[in-house]
Amino acid sequence: MFWPIVLFIIGLLLLMKGGDWFVDGATGLAHRFRLPEVIVGATVVSIGTTLPEVMVSLSGAIAGQGAMAYGNAIGSVICNTALISAITIAVRPGPVDTKSMKTPVAFFFLAAVIYALAAYVSGYFYAWIGFILLSIFAVYMFLTIRSGLLQAKEATSVPLSEDPPVTFEHNDPELHDDIPDELPPKYPLYKDLLLLVVGAVMIAFGADFLVDNGTIIAKAMGVPETVIALTFVALGTSLPELVTAITSLVKGHGALSLGNVIGANIFNLVLVSGASIAIAPFPVPLGNTLFGINSSLVLDIPLMFLVMGMLTIPTMLSRKLSRWQGITMLCLYAGFCALQFVL
Repeated sequence: MFWPIVLFIIGLLLLMKGGDWFVDGATGLAHRFRLPEVIVGATVVSIGTTLPEVMVSLSGAIAGQGAMAYGNAIGSVICNTALISAITIAVRPGPVDTKSMKTPVAFFFLAAVIYALAAYVSGYFYAWIGFILLSIFAVYMFLTIRSGLLQAKEATSVPLSEDPPVTFEHNDPELHDDIPDELPPKYPLYKDLLLLVVGAVMIAFGADFLVDNGTIIAKAMGVPETVIALTFVALGTSLPELVTAITSLVKGHGALSLGNVIGANIFNLVLVSGASIAIAPFPVPLGNTLFGINSSLVLDIPLMFLVMGMLTIPTMLSRKLSRWQGITMLCLYAGFCALQFVL
C-alpha cells in the first residue's frame, strides 16, 4: 500500500504543476499573437487535453475494440460540460466573446447530430461515418485557425494615429476575460511552447498515476467496483480538462477554460471517435437498459445534447455565462451519476 500512496501523491503533484505550466504556455501564445483565449482553448489546449483519450481509443480500435470509443466519447462530453465547465461557471460567471464561440458550437452540434443519427437510425457506426467525422475535424481546425489568424492580423494592423488600446491586467478577469493583454510577452516563444508541451505530458502522466493508484487504494479500502468505475475511471479520462479548467479559473482565464471544454467535446466526437470508427467499425454497444431500451439511446445521448444546449444557447443569446447554468448542470450530473447505481 505504501507505493500506491506515494505514486498517488506524485500524480497529484504532476497534475497541479503540469496544469500550471500548460495554462501559462497557452495564455502566453494567446497574448503573443493577440488571439482570443477561447480560440486557443478550442484548438491547441483541447488537442493537448484530449491526447490521452485519443491514444486509449486508438489502441482499443487497433485491438478490435472500437466500441469503447462510443461510451468514452459521450461520457466525456457529459462530464466535460456538466461537471468541469459547470464548476467554472458556478464559481465565476461572466461575459463571453460569443463571436469566437460560433464556429466551435456549430461544429459540435453538427458532429453530435451525425453521431446521433448513426446511433438511432442504423444502430451501427460504419467506417464511412468515421471518415466523415475526421473530415469535419479537418475543416473545423482549418476554419478555426484561419479565423484566429485573421483576428490576430486585424489586432496588429491598428493605425498608429489612433488612440492607444486600453490595456487590462489579469487581476480583472471577470470583465475582460477574453481580451489579450497589450503587454510584452512574459517568456520567449520557445519557452511558451516548452511550457505547453511539458505541461501536457505532466498532466497525462499525473492523471495515469492518480487514477491507477487511486483505484488500487480504493479497492484495498473495500470501495465497490461500481463506485470506482463512476469516480476514478470516469473522472480519469476528463482529468486533463478538469485540471486545465481549475488552473485557468485560478489564474483568471475563464475563456480559455470554456474554449477548452467546447473544443475537447468536438475532438471527442470527431477525432477520438472518428479515428476509432474508421479503424474498427462497430454496432451501438448494448449496456444497461432504461424502460427496456438501451440506456445510451434514452439517457446518455439526450443528456449530451441537453447539457451542451444549456451551456451554449443561453450564453450565445445573453453574451454571458450565468451562475444558474453551472448550478443546473451540476445537479443534472449528480442525478446522472446517481441513476447509474439503479440501472
